Amino acid sequence: GMPQVLLRFMAIRSADDIKQSRRIGIIWATLSLGAAVLIGLIGRSMFPMALTTASTSETIFIEMATLLFPPLLAGIVMSGILAATISSADSYLLIAASAFSKNIYKGVLRKDASDNQVMAMTRMILIVLAILGIIIALDENSVIFTIVSFAWAGFGATFGPLMLFSLFWKKTTRQGAIAGMLTGGIAVFIWKLLIKPIGGVFGIYELLPAFILSCVAIVIFSLIGEKPSAAMEEEFEMVKSQSKA
Repeated sequence: GMPQVLLRFMAIRSADDIKQSRRIGIIWATLSLGAAVLIGLIGRSMFPMALTTASTSETIFIEMATLLFPPLLAGIVMSGILAATISSADSYLLIAASAFSKNIYKGVLRKDASDNQVMAMTRMILIVLAILGIIIALDENSVIFTIVSFAWAGFGATFGPLMLFSLFWKKTTRQGAIAGMLTGGIAVFIWKLLIKPIGGVFGIYELLPAFILSCVAIVIFSLIGEKPSAAMEEEFEMVKSQSKA
């Protein structure tokens, strides 16, 4: 459900490159996420009594690079943190600003807005979002992992089930899509803020229950609403046969 990743697939040169891209993506994700877990495990064994709070523990990569590498090499290694941050931040900022200016400003608030007005609104929203991000970053006690995991839960539960059902279940309807997105997005906030603090079995990551509820909503509202048109089902079968070929 991450839009900056989906855009890469939408902009791919041809459908023939999908399989190769899938393999590269899975291999890279396995290596990068596995390395992140190993860094955490090794760092904890190297600094058992340090970095005991959630916010300071996120600096373990910097501490390890400073200890294990000479200054020049440590600087090169740590620049990867900044590179990863910039590559993700610019995508999120552009997507959020464009989505607001196109879908809300021009689509709802001012339908007769010109391209220049939409561009001006995009730049304004971009600046506002950047300032909000800076304000959040100024909090020394904030935990980046908590913020990112909450954002990913929202993306995953809101758009993930809908994408899967749209690709593999031809009975998915517009009503089911809207219900699934609303249910998944709202459930993330409710579970995170109201249910998860109870603890126990309710202390699980909010993405899981929200994802399940979104799937249920898609199925229910797709079945009780109007059925997809014959043209839509025909297009679904055509795409399905092409993907198998």
